[in-house]
Amino acid sequence: MTIRTTARRRATALLSLVVACITLAACGSSNSAGADPTGKPTATGVKKGLTVYFIPKDTQNPYEVLADAGGKKALRELGGKVVVSSGTADTAAAQIPSIQAAIQAHADAIVIAGNDPSALCPSLNQASAAGIKIVSFDSDISCGTSPNHLFINQADTKVIGTSEVDLLAKEIHSTGQIAILSAAASATNQNAWIGYMKQELAKYPNMKLVSTVYGNDDPATSLTVLQGLLSAYPNLKGIISPTTVGISTAAQYLSSHKDVAAKVTLTGLGLPSQMKSYVHDGTVKSFELWNPSNLGYLAGYAAASLASGSASLQAGSTFKAGTLGSYKVLGPAAGIGPSVVLGPPTVFDAANVDRFDF
Repeated sequence: MTIRTTARRRATALLSLVVACITLAACGSSNSAGADPTGKPTATGVKKGLTVYFIPKDTQNPYEVLADAGGKKALRELGGKVVVSSGTADTAAAQIPSIQAAIQAHADAIVIAGNDPSALCPSLNQASAAGIKIVSFDSDISCGTSPNHLFINQADTKVIGTSEVDLLAKEIHSTGQIAILSAAASATNQNAWIGYMKQELAKYPNMKLVSTVYGNDDPATSLTVLQGLLSAYPNLKGIISPTTVGISTAAQYLSSHKDVAAKVTLTGLGLPSQMKSYVHDGTVKSFELWNPSNLGYLAGYAAASLASGSASLQAGSTFKAGTLGSYKVLGPAAGIGPSVVLGPPTVFDAANVDRFDF
């Protein structure tokens, strides 16, 4: 009798232990986001614990800092992390060590603003072969079909180029010599926009593009080439600078040289936080841009979705980008592979520039 009773008690205890283990396992696998400790997609369609390397053009560019901050915000919301890694010069050579670091760290995805359309491709091919998803943003890469990647486009490429010409034409009455102060000569986005600028200039036969110069997104270099432009073309009436470093450098110079500012109209792509004082003092009438933080935020969600398998490079594939809503992947077109467009640029002037803090 004693033996049987002891056996029953042991069986009961064992059964209770099994039930407890099952209960604990179930509790341990649940949280507010529906995370699965096996790494499978959660209820949001994105895996927990992802590591995404953000590789900007350089880590000191204010525009890039804002974009990287948006990427960090996205991954925090998704339960992952962003590692920002790049050099301080706008060159492919400065970015390659960061790609290699991402490979060594077994990152889940790389988000990169290409300083060169093709020089980064061998390193990115290595990353892709290691299973890392590749997303470009701001400035695309051009690697053919390998590695397959998604481009997060800040706005329609043609619209950016043509709208800047239209802004300047309105301000100088569609007449006079103009110049372009760009970033690096190899920058994919800059060159694409400039291509559309030249096409749009055909609408304005009395506006003549006399020179395109490159400041390499460096204030000192931008100032030097700006001064060279003004010296070489004393009758210059307008400058388009499709780079936040270039336009802010030019605006600062013109603001302190009112005689030059009275003759030369400046527009392009700028950060409201950097440009508002120049708008209010009359140096710049209008310029445009998108929200770089939103661009990085969208890129972060796209990278996490690709790494989780909840989005693909197929045209029509959709994914959720947090507070920005849902986005659809567009098919290849006009030299661009699979892409997602953030939205149209915003024109800033004295009437609205103070409403924006980025």
